[in-house]
Amino acid sequence: MATSRQDKRVKRHERARKDLYGTPEKPRLCVYRSNKNISAQVIDDVNGRTIASASSLDKELKAQIANGGNKEAAKQVGEAVAKRALEKGVETVAFDRAGFLYHGRVKELADGAREAGLKF
Repeated sequence: MATSRQDKRVKRHERARKDLYGTPEKPRLCVYRSNKNISAQVIDDVNGRTIASASSLDKELKAQIANGGNKEAAKQVGEAVAKRALEKGVETVAFDRAGFLYHGRVKELADGAREAGLKF
């Protein structure tokens, strides 16, 4: 039985991942949010590799971000992961919110990635 908030989130993530699968043509954009930071990866599940990633802990982003746990940081991480994915030739992704609600920082990350050119 899922008791903690983390357990419930993992259950939601497992439920969503039954249908959500990253391919080389349409990889998965997976988001992870903690209290202090946020990160995102573009993953090809067929070959089991990460194509691009960005985090509020990256050196170049950390210099611009005062606090990694706010909406502004999430938007910059979204833009950074989109830019890196586009450099690798990825234009379309499947958005995997990893059991987090599509609200607040997760939504800002998605909006930032869309503005930078990713389609989902």
